[in-house]
Amino acid sequence: MTTRTLPSSSAVSLPVSQRLLLAVGSLLVGAALIYFAGFSHMEVVHNAAHDTRHSAAFPCH
Repeated sequence: MTTRTLPSSSAVSLPVSQRLLLAVGSLLVGAALIYFAGFSHMEVVHNAAHDTRHSAAFPCH
């Protein structure tokens, strides 16, 4: 068997359009998670995010 080693520096250079697409996609995923946790009526999700919501002044009651 042969083993493959990765280079110690694996920086990837992406074009601006791809970086912008990744940034917008990440923003949308993050906003969806916050929306889900903020307006969820499931008790488990509510309790898990309760203290975080109050510390961020997000109304949940």
